[in-house]
Amino acid sequence: MTARVGIVVFPGSNCELDCERSFERLGASTEFVWHDDNTLPDVDIVVLPGGFAHGDYLRTGALARFSPIMHSVAEHAAAGKLLIGICNGFQVLCEAGLLPGALRKNEGLKFLCKWTELRVEVPGTPFTARAERGQLLRIPINHFEGNWYADPDTVARMRANHQIVLRYVKNPNGSLDGVAGISNERGNVLGLMPHPERACESLLGSEDGAVIIGSMLDHVMHMQPSPAGV
Repeated sequence: MTARVGIVVFPGSNCELDCERSFERLGASTEFVWHDDNTLPDVDIVVLPGGFAHGDYLRTGALARFSPIMHSVAEHAAAGKLLIGICNGFQVLCEAGLLPGALRKNEGLKFLCKWTELRVEVPGTPFTARAERGQLLRIPINHFEGNWYADPDTVARMRANHQIVLRYVKNPNGSLDGVAGISNERGNVLGLMPHPERACESLLGSEDGAVIIGSMLDHVMHMQPSPAGV
């Protein structure tokens, strides 16, 4: 059995090939899905990759949330299937109301492209099952609007629900509470600013991104029924 991954491509996406390579290297099959399609193919995981959807001309993710495919993406998440938004994809998920909060310009108003260390705060999720609590992951960032924030009540609720899955060890962008990655209440949707797909090969400087992607594939394979007679 092979996990099936749909990678949504918006005008301006630029990380879809990185996602394809990393998921396939870890054993999944992938398929690109154009933002103007009305339905998703039969996939286990949906990825909203990084880039600049619609040029980010209005506000990051603000136009992408209205793409026809987003209705099916929301249905996919409502069915309990895995959905991950990386960088620009995280921004789209927040704009679409699939994750709480919003992303604003980095503290200092500078574009950041650098390696960061993330700390796993919530192990055992479909995205962190291969990690231990407190484990550090070396994963790069590449963004101008990665400064996550939300109102105090939302943050308090997320802390209580264990939705702050990943934090920066040294906060690079001013993100509230050091947030690098958050989940929805159900735990099947994750948004994160760092790029795990760019950290799955030692030649690229780190394989720590495979902890996140591999956890997702493990989750899918565990949920899939075995073939008859096995």
